[in-house]
Amino acid sequence: MTSNLESASSPASEAAGEASPRWLKLGIVAAASALAGGLAAAWWYRKTLTKLREAEESPPDPHSGISGDNSADDL
Repeated sequence: MTSNLESASSPASEAAGEASPRWLKLGIVAAASALAGGLAAAWWYRKTLTKLREAEESPPDPHSGISGDNSADDL
């Protein structure tokens, strides 16, 4: 004899219907997390990135002690 507390639907059939959206949600969360992490790293290191860009564009410092005409072949 069944009691009135038991439901008519099976929990296994409900879990099978949710399997596809659960993976989709996990993928979306993972992609959003990767994007947020990349943006956070870029924001955190923005000063370093700016300095690297400026160093690439500026001419070498004449007082640095490194001349541009020396090559590794001279060693």
